[in-house]
Amino acid sequence: MSTDRATRKGLLIVNTGNGKGKSTAALGILVRAAGYDFSIGMFQFIKSAETRYGEHIAAEELGIDIVPLGDGFTWLSDNIDADRALAEKGWQRVQEVIESQAFDILILDELTYCLTYGWLDETKVLDVLRRRPSWMHVVVTGRNASPALIELADLVTEMHLVKHPYREKGVPAQPGIEL
Repeated sequence: MSTDRATRKGLLIVNTGNGKGKSTAALGILVRAAGYDFSIGMFQFIKSAETRYGEHIAAEELGIDIVPLGDGFTWLSDNIDADRALAEKGWQRVQEVIESQAFDILILDELTYCLTYGWLDETKVLDVLRRRPSWMHVVVTGRNASPALIELADLVTEMHLVKHPYREKGVPAQPGIEL
């Protein structure tokens, strides 16, 4: 087992599907990687910097920054231009981080929405992911991963919704589970 960049094979991992657990699985990788002293970056394309979630608090304890790039649940927004501008600004930051080679593992939470809604040019995004350092692991989460992203990925997991307490019983999001 190698934690050395010189011998590591970086993977592109995609967690997609309609079921819960895509970001949670990525956070599991974050915790596991922290145990090996990997440098880890996480950017959240939809979540707003105005809200702190449990993962933000826990990551701070591990010395890891999670950077919210969005403005909340932007797919409900009436201002598509603002959504696109936020996504583009966030992607610029991610591109700079990839080029700087600062992180062993980079988590791009909810990036698929930016591609699905056309806020980012998928061809350009995939090109940057394709050209990342050969040792860098990247995890992409979100529903509706495109066929092109799936084709580029080394590992794809689709979360399948079977039952959810909000849908079945009207139970709202719970701290420690969704928040």
